[in-house]
Amino acid sequence: MRGLIKADDRFFVAGARGMAGSAICRALQAKGYGDEAKGGALLIPNRQELDLLNPEAVERWYRENKPDVVVLAAAKVGGIVANDTYPADFLLENLKIQTNVIEGAWKAGVRRLLFLGSSCIYPKFAEQPIKEESLLTGALEPTNEWYAIAKITGIKLCESLRKQYGFDAISLMPTNLYGPGDNYHPENSHVLPALIRRFHEAKEAGLETVTCWGTGSPLREFMHVDDLGKACLFVLENWSALDQEAPRDDQGKPLAFLNVGTGVDLTIKDLAEQIAAVVGFEGTIEWDSSKPDGTPKKQLEVSRMQALGWSSKIPLAEGVPAAYSDLLRGEEAQTLRI
Repeated sequence: MRGLIKADDRFFVAGARGMAGSAICRALQAKGYGDEAKGGALLIPNRQELDLLNPEAVERWYRENKPDVVVLAAAKVGGIVANDTYPADFLLENLKIQTNVIEGAWKAGVRRLLFLGSSCIYPKFAEQPIKEESLLTGALEPTNEWYAIAKITGIKLCESLRKQYGFDAISLMPTNLYGPGDNYHPENSHVLPALIRRFHEAKEAGLETVTCWGTGSPLREFMHVDDLGKACLFVLENWSALDQEAPRDDQGKPLAFLNVGTGVDLTIKDLAEQIAAVVGFEGTIEWDSSKPDGTPKKQLEVSRMQALGWSSKIPLAEGVPAAYSDLLRGEEAQTLRI
């Protein structure tokens, strides 16, 4: 199925300045895609240039820029606190972005589209490891159901356009991501960057203890964002949902989305201890069991991506030190600006 994208294609990466979007851009550029010298283009409008929440603006942008391939990595994202505090924002903004970009791409005659979902789409108590068939088989994790419902809608919009109109739209469901460009905000970040920041600040302040949310027992899977970038490029090059040899579900129907991850998980307690060691925090880690744990285990079954020929390459032992260095560079840059 090679030849699905070409050097002279015009690529539109929505959300190109986010962690996932920038990794996708790096992967595309490393392989020579979007190179103007080859007749291609890498279109990465910022929010001032294109408001993805405005359907008329998106339609006009498609008409003027004529992309061949679209990658939708833009989304309103956040951790447990943000999801629980702003449920309407997470649902409405993500629904609007997805509908405008996906429907707009179909109407504009875009040849291929890749939508990035999230592993939170699966039921809280899905059978582990989680296969693609688990979608819509049970209740979601309440602390992020608004974001999850929006992502499920995006998947189904891509699938329905393929089924009804033959639109070549595929989706990837990444596991928890981390790496360059991550959000280290003390309240709105995900667990891995939040732990890096917390242990770093505790070390800098000379604290003897750090308190983490929950019991530390939930199992989670983490993938470096550069692995995701390469996975996105791989499926754009090798997977069309319209192809007769495309991956199929247990009933033999073409799959509109695939899991992408490492296939390996660990407890949050083990993760915290690894991060503390990397940061150099030598105090005591305490756990506040009054805070929510979230889903007890969330490990993706990734055999279908592996069967296509892709697997993750960056282990936590390599990725976490790199992520900590990224935080330190960000602090240094902030200090220089001040």
